[in-house]
Amino acid sequence: MSGDPSGMLGDVLAQPDQIEDALWRVEAAGVPRRDLDGGLVVAGMGGSAIGGDLAAAVVGERATHPIRTRRGYGLDPWTRPESLILCASYSGETEETLSCYEAARRLDAPRVVLTTGGTLAERAREDGVPVIGVPSGMQPRAAVVYMTVAALECAAACGASPPLRAEIEAAVPALRAVGADESEPRALAEALLDRVPVVHGAGRTAAPARRWKTQLNENAEVPAFATVLPEGDHNEVCGYATGLGPFSAIILTDDGLDARLQRRIGITADLLAAEGAPVHMVEARGVSATERVLSLVMLGDLTSVHLALLRGVDPTPVEAIDR
Repeated sequence: MSGDPSGMLGDVLAQPDQIEDALWRVEAAGVPRRDLDGGLVVAGMGGSAIGGDLAAAVVGERATHPIRTRRGYGLDPWTRPESLILCASYSGETEETLSCYEAARRLDAPRVVLTTGGTLAERAREDGVPVIGVPSGMQPRAAVVYMTVAALECAAACGASPPLRAEIEAAVPALRAVGADESEPRALAEALLDRVPVVHGAGRTAAPARRWKTQLNENAEVPAFATVLPEGDHNEVCGYATGLGPFSAIILTDDGLDARLQRRIGITADLLAAEGAPVHMVEARGVSATERVLSLVMLGDLTSVHLALLRGVDPTPVEAIDR
């Protein structure tokens, strides 16, 4: 496609077909299964870290131990040796993630590595640590299915979550349905042209909201922000009254959310619209938590790519990050 020479749109549309491959790659890595009271820590940055957030959203109240994401150098000081540390770096060269790997080794915590190769894979193989391979040749953010499925399977392996493999496999048709009709993301991209998106999440849509924000940043090269309800109702709603910027609100909804969150979403939308901000509601698809979280991810990814194409921006390069 002209304007998308590296095929980012194709990578997004391939997400349903990546699920089985992602499950196979985790199985092939031979991640040991043992109950760990410290739960799962996903250490990573950017597109390699978002899988931890999305996995925690999918598991939700089914979690039996913590599922946390660590972005930065080293591990949190309260990280316990009885935690599984999943070090995720697409390139295998992310310095923050390499520092987390070394911190986990010093802690003598069980580790798993998720990468295409690089220094991270080399160190893991030297230490006898399982390596979950990810296909090379795509942008790290385009590997979101691999990152999320690996985090979900590792959460199950360490006892932080019940096994969800059947639920993950069953999400394929729902995601194919999202990819078959791009009318909503195209229309939303047109509405966001020359606007500053603020993506609102609540409950399990909070992690997809973060994903929307970063995809709009990287693919469409626009400023974008994410906020979480109900916290946003205690501060950010006041900012719209100033009229200082061309902001548009995107609210990610899910009819399975707590009734109090559902009510807040409606009230928030009314408040923002009354201040003159365009409000766009995006509803999760599917029945299971996996379907609903991943459908929002795919809708956001599609919207960001279509916005890039409307702006005449190639959605693949990230020159500012490379610099």
